[in-house]
Amino acid sequence: MTSKRAQGDCRTTGKRKRPKSCVETPELGVDVGDEQLKRAVKEAWSRGTHYSQGVLELNCYPFPHCTIKNFIRSETFVENLQGELLKLNFNEKSNDLYKFKQSDDLRRRKEPHIAGLRAALFERFRSWLEEVLGVELEPTVDISCAKYEQTDVLLCHDDELEGRRVAFILYLVPPWRSSDGGTLDLYATDGSFQPQTVVKSLVPSWNTLVLFEVSPVSFHQVSEVLSQDKCRLSLSGWFHGQSLERPPRHVEPSVPRSPHIPRDETILLEWINPSYLDMSYQEQIQEEFEESSEIQLKDFLKEEKFREVSEALRLAQIQWTKRGPSNKRCYEAASLDSLPECVSSCWELLHSEAFFLLLSNFTGLRLHYLCPADDEEKGKEDEEEKVAGSSTKASASSSTAAANASRDKELSTPVCCGEVRRWTHGSYTLLHDGEAAQAEYALDLILPFGCSGWRSEFGGFTCYVANEEDEELLTVHPEDNSLALVYRDKETLKFVKHVNHKSSSVGSSTSKGFYDFSFVYYE
Repeated sequence: MTSKRAQGDCRTTGKRKRPKSCVETPELGVDVGDEQLKRAVKEAWSRGTHYSQGVLELNCYPFPHCTIKNFIRSETFVENLQGELLKLNFNEKSNDLYKFKQSDDLRRRKEPHIAGLRAALFERFRSWLEEVLGVELEPTVDISCAKYEQTDVLLCHDDELEGRRVAFILYLVPPWRSSDGGTLDLYATDGSFQPQTVVKSLVPSWNTLVLFEVSPVSFHQVSEVLSQDKCRLSLSGWFHGQSLERPPRHVEPSVPRSPHIPRDETILLEWINPSYLDMSYQEQIQEEFEESSEIQLKDFLKEEKFREVSEALRLAQIQWTKRGPSNKRCYEAASLDSLPECVSSCWELLHSEAFFLLLSNFTGLRLHYLCPADDEEKGKEDEEEKVAGSSTKASASSSTAAANASRDKELSTPVCCGEVRRWTHGSYTLLHDGEAAQAEYALDLILPFGCSGWRSEFGGFTCYVANEEDEELLTVHPEDNSLALVYRDKETLKFVKHVNHKSSSVGSSTSKGFYDFSFVYYE
């Protein structure tokens, strides 16, 4: 039965009650019934060529993406839709990858304009998209609303998740410029399907729909919103279908590890605050560390040494290299060959045999062969020697020596890896599958420089989280000359929160960011 009532008409007849809400189905700005347009877009998409017609434009670099301006024909509908969305409850979302506010899933919302847009997208427009792509899309509804305000961001990712085939974003923003931030940045990839650099930025525009096919190369980000008073409001989601075939994930080479370098306790006396070299104080530190698996040791270096390194880290002679790829990390690491002498000496301190032993005293971990043997094993060996008679002492000693040699062989040589890092606006690290798969027991060391006046709202702090959970276990904030030690197990991962533009604001004492020595030690 075909109704003659116009789409979106909510009038009632007779004495029937007016419904509390009804669907306002919008007319789309692109003619989804135009067969010629459909064929042209399909051909261009399959060939990876550019196409433009009216409100629609298809580009295929760095990966296929399509923009449709004036996606909804009625301006009144769009304004009413925006009004309904702004009345929703929004939840703060923040982790390693993003910071913004998001509504609950909109698949069951009954507001007339939200329901109307949902119907238009996942019925008529989905059918058109199926024909353009030549694939079957499921009727699954996946849509929510996001609000990005100042310092909000969504970092580099590819959107790949089982069942996602086409991503879409509908912008409902005030007049927007690239200087406001919040652009949709598209990344080019290398031969290993790793994101390299942003090669295109799409500025949000009122009533414009952007869509792209989710693939191994569809890396993108929402750049940090810089505007103080504008809200980047958008509807986004995915059309579901059979995922594109994915090549094997790229495996990064392991970071080289090395044993300690031969430096005796003289280097400790030269660099470290004398209070930390006191054996009774080291015992207190170990008790506290063993209870919580983390500790921060303030004023760790001698003041004159700390000041010398802080000043040297700002010298132009240091060569800084960006560390990527962007879906895993983005910060600068110093070339060790370019370090000034005092910075290089500080590096040697943290890599030295004497420091390995000091860390063992701080933590109780076996990071040096002089560490006390396990008490239980030692007691057992002593008991064995007492039981043995004089006639079997030589045999028992020989047996014990063999057992010790065997045990020592099983225990691996303590090693470490480390780098000198610079954190400025835009720096971050992300959790990723490879890191989770290779997680192991380790002791993290962070020693920051040049972060006087740094505030937590700038980002740049290190978060420890439980694997595959949102639970935050620990946050380490950068603090000058405060040595942070954290022991993590195979189920604990870490990331450094995105450094936002407030860190480089005019008049900020941290306008050039901060530095740190980052080491990881393995028993």
